[in-house]
Amino acid sequence: MDHELNRLTRRLHLDRDERLRPARWRPAADIYRTRDGWLVKMELAGIDPDAIAVTTHGRLLLVQGQRRDVVLAECQACHSMEITYSSFGRAFELPADLDDARIASDYRHGMLLVTVTLEHDPS
Repeated sequence: MDHELNRLTRRLHLDRDERLRPARWRPAADIYRTRDGWLVKMELAGIDPDAIAVTTHGRLLLVQGQRRDVVLAECQACHSMEITYSSFGRAFELPADLDDARIASDYRHGMLLVTVTLEHDPS
């Protein structure tokens, strides 16, 4: 508990440049087992779907992309920045070789849905 309190106290005293530095972004994800494979759902609000790459390598499903800041009006200075704008990469290890799997992705309402369909049952 003392460690956490010290960390939070230090965070309050960071200088302005440190507070504005982008944080490392690790988008949240859910993985569901389906009858034919898996469904991986990632929370990727504010990303251009063309900026997302989904690939496989062995048992790994790799999702990479970048969320860029879009300035809607000319700004003189940042008042507060809480949204993380940076590149990201997530690797999900699934219990089957994915090189021959069918991979389909759909981007809806800020959620990336990746469907992994296997030619044979991995169980």
